[in-house]
Amino acid sequence: MTEKLPHWDLSEIYPGLDTPEFAEGFANGLQTIKALVALFDQHHINRIDDATQMPEDATAVLEQIVTAYNSGVDEIITLYTYIFSFIATDSRNTAAQAKLSEIQQQFSHLSLLGTRLTAWLGSLDVEALINDSTIAADHAFVLRRAQQEAEHLMSPIEEALAAELNLTGSQSWNRLFNTYTSQLTVTVEMEGESKEMPLTAAQNLMFSPDRDLRKQANDQIEAALAKAAVPNAAALNAIKGETLALSRRRGWESPLDMVLFDNAIDRETLEAMNDAARRAFPDFQRYLRARARFLELPILAHYDRLVPLGQGSQQWSYGEVQQFIIEQFRTYSPRMADLAQRAFANGWIDAEPRDGKRGGAFCMWLRNGDSRILSNFEPSFNSLGTLAHELGHAYHNLNLRDRTILQRSLPMTLAETASTFCQKVVENAALKTAVKSDQIIILDTLLEYAARVVLGATSDFDFETEVFKLRAQRDLSVEELCDLSFKTRMAPVGDTIDPETHTRYRWVYVPHYYGSSYYNFPYTFGLLFGLGLYARYQENADEFRQGYDDLLSATGMGEAADLAARFGINIRDTAFWEGSLDVLRADIDRFDKLVP
Repeated sequence: MTEKLPHWDLSEIYPGLDTPEFAEGFANGLQTIKALVALFDQHHINRIDDATQMPEDATAVLEQIVTAYNSGVDEIITLYTYIFSFIATDSRNTAAQAKLSEIQQQFSHLSLLGTRLTAWLGSLDVEALINDSTIAADHAFVLRRAQQEAEHLMSPIEEALAAELNLTGSQSWNRLFNTYTSQLTVTVEMEGESKEMPLTAAQNLMFSPDRDLRKQANDQIEAALAKAAVPNAAALNAIKGETLALSRRRGWESPLDMVLFDNAIDRETLEAMNDAARRAFPDFQRYLRARARFLELPILAHYDRLVPLGQGSQQWSYGEVQQFIIEQFRTYSPRMADLAQRAFANGWIDAEPRDGKRGGAFCMWLRNGDSRILSNFEPSFNSLGTLAHELGHAYHNLNLRDRTILQRSLPMTLAETASTFCQKVVENAALKTAVKSDQIIILDTLLEYAARVVLGATSDFDFETEVFKLRAQRDLSVEELCDLSFKTRMAPVGDTIDPETHTRYRWVYVPHYYGSSYYNFPYTFGLLFGLGLYARYQENADEFRQGYDDLLSATGMGEAADLAARFGINIRDTAFWEGSLDVLRADIDRFDKLVP
């Protein structure tokens, strides 16, 4: 019997898009944005060039503005999440698309409010405000970073224009990408008949033990992506062009410097981590050769990367995954287990792959520390790790429940902290009691993920670096993007993957390229930082528990280096990253010895 997979439930927010309750909530949301704009206008919240425009009581104004901004944006985030949940699971939902478009028309005003607040704070004596106000002191990190960021703002008129044009610029191109790719379908010959299926379902065929079916699905996916290449190349060129223009206008040396600031790390940290990652390439290539040896192949094809190495004694149905995650989370703390129990029981998770649904997996904040998780589940240990990872994000959100919107604005580097930790808890638990055949499967699954992060994210970083370099001169053609994607994807894997089978059109379907810049290296940071924290947990579990939830709660309130120092970690030192990679090297050694 096919297991019925859950769809998420957001009825606790509104009964439906076509209900009076939603109509009232939507109208209230638009009114909240207008009220915030009016409040900012009333107090002239923007860059102050004339000393006579300084507010008489800056402390009182700041407290009023910060309180209203935190409350109002929280309300809008919940409304946006509710609408987006329908589109993420059904891009053909025209009613949701219309509402999202309508509210995004107002997002330029909301986005500009954050910019105006930053510019205003950059004109004030922030330290005096922190000394005079409890609210300011509670937001000290945010205020101090705002002063730094204010140095990279254009004039108020230019920032307002940029926010307005963003609606018909990168946001529109990103929306086109999401809508278009979510509706791609492929036709695969299965069981003697042609079956049309969404791209996400075809991607799940990469887990099939039938190599011919995997190859067929891979070829069909590549063909579908090739058909989507022209509009998506236009989208990518437009988005990266806008990023280059704005980063230059705002005085950043490069988009990377802007992203590093947003992620609360510096180049020294990034270089230390990337240097350690590149030195680990030969170790991961050793893992890929062992995988080929297990599959009795002279060399892996691209479509051999995900196929499970046997079924093992554990099938990992959705029900089994649910039970196992709750049990293993409880070994860390009842609070973590209760979070998982609520997520499974209260409709937080949408697990079924289906037409029009986005691929991959993610977790998004809903309200009051509650989350919603999207996955495309298939019965495998890989899906167990994915759900544990996304539930880790939900646990992080739980720990941010009492923080304001300004305090919980996380850098991506630290946003992966809890997800990586929770995934490791589950993986190690499964490994401890597994028989040899299952050990191979489990080690392969966690190493495949690590390879995607260490090898894949590094290649993504190199791809975007080259794209930005060339895009600064001109648009890139489809062929150039394909060549860059192929070159940067092949470099880390060396001679372990047959180049004739490697996809050239992967860039067409990577949402991170279209929604942000350099989204990749935070995953490497998150994995290796999480491994470093997990090592501290294994050394002294009780002491670790005392500080870990507080660390998660403070991840939007400090530089990554300062927060890491709480656990004796120096992220600017290559030795730390090498130590985390040594954990993975030990897993590779173990896998290599187990594989016949």
